[in-house]
Amino acid sequence: MDLQARMQRLTDWLLGTEPAMRIRMGMASFAVLMMALCIVVVLMLVHAGFGHKDWAWWWALCTAGGLISVLVLIRSGWSLRLQDPSMTQWQIRYALACNAAAYVLLGQARGVTPVILSLVLMFGIFGMTARQLAANMAYALLVFGAALATVAMLDEPGRSPALEAAHGAMIVLVLMGSTFIAIRLQHIRRRLTQQKHQLSQALERISHLATHDELTGLVNRRHMTELIGVERQRCERAGRPLVLAILDLDHFKSINDSEGHAVGDQVLQAFARTVQATVRNTDMLARWGGEEFVLMLYDSDAASALGLLERVRAKVQAMELPFDGRSVRVTVSMGVALSRPGEPLERLLERADIALYAAKSQGRNRVVLQDEATPGV
Repeated sequence: MDLQARMQRLTDWLLGTEPAMRIRMGMASFAVLMMALCIVVVLMLVHAGFGHKDWAWWWALCTAGGLISVLVLIRSGWSLRLQDPSMTQWQIRYALACNAAAYVLLGQARGVTPVILSLVLMFGIFGMTARQLAANMAYALLVFGAALATVAMLDEPGRSPALEAAHGAMIVLVLMGSTFIAIRLQHIRRRLTQQKHQLSQALERISHLATHDELTGLVNRRHMTELIGVERQRCERAGRPLVLAILDLDHFKSINDSEGHAVGDQVLQAFARTVQATVRNTDMLARWGGEEFVLMLYDSDAASALGLLERVRAKVQAMELPFDGRSVRVTVSMGVALSRPGEPLERLLERADIALYAAKSQGRNRVVLQDEATPGV
C-alpha cells in the first residue's frame, strides 16, 4: 500500500467518512490545534520565569484533556444525541474557563490572555445565534471576574493593582468588541442568506417565465416544441406514433370584442384548468398562441385519443363562467394527427392544423382526426 493510500486510511479513521462527521471533526480538531498552540505559549512563558510552574503542567493537562475528550465524544458518535453534535458551546466555555485559569497562573505575563480570549470568542462565530454570543460574553465576564478576584486575593509579590485594573479593562473591551463584531457579522450573514434566497426565487421565476405562459401557467410554445422533440424520439424507438392535437376556442374574438380582454383572459385561464383536469397527468398541454393550444398525448393511439378529446370537448362545452350577473359559455374545436415515421414536426403540426380547419368547417365544437378529414394529405 502506497503512502497516499495509508494517509487516506488514517484520515478516514481520524475524521470519519461521513461528510457531516468530517466537518464536525475538522472544526473540533482545528480548535484543539489552536488551544495546543496557546498551551505552548503559556508553558514557554512559565519556563521563562513567569507564573507558577507547579500549576502550569496541571493546567496544560486539564486544558488539553478536556478538548481531546470532545474529539473522542464527537468521533465516537456519542455527541449525536445532543442538540449540538459539534459541542461548540461546550468547547468555547471550557476554553474560556481554561483561559481564565491561565490568567491566574501567568503572573506578570497574564497580559497575553486577552489575545487568547479573542481567539476563543471567534471560534464557531458563524454557527451561533446572537443570544448564544451574548451568553458567552456573560459567562466570560463571570469566569474572568473570578480570576481577577483570585489574583487580588493571592496578592502576589510585585502585583500592581493599576496593571490588574488595566488587564481587567482590556478583557472587558475584548469581550464587548468581539461580541459586537460577532453579532454584526451574524446580521450580515442573515441578510446575505435572505438575499441569496430572494435571488434563488427570482431565478426560479425567470426560469419559469422562460418556459411557461404567464397568463395560463401552461408550457409555452418554445418549451413545448422541445418536449415534443424528445417525445417523438421516444415514440420512434418504441415503434408507435406520437399523438398531437391542436385546440382552438370557437368565436373567441367575439368574446374579447363584446366582453373585453379581461373576461377573455379569464376564459383562457378557465379553459386551461378544465382541460388539465380532464386529461391524464402524463399528457402535456401548452398555449401555442392566442386562443390556440397544443395537447401532446403520451402512450396513446387514435381510438383512445379521440375518446379522451371527446371528454375534453364535453367538459369545455359544459363550462359556465359567470360575469356581472350573466354567464359566458365557450366551445372548442380540435384537430388530431398521428405522426408518421421520419416525418418532420412541422409537417405533423400542419396535418393537425388541417384537421382543425376541417372541424371548424364542419360546424365547430367537434374533434376531427386528420386522416378522416383529408385521407390523401
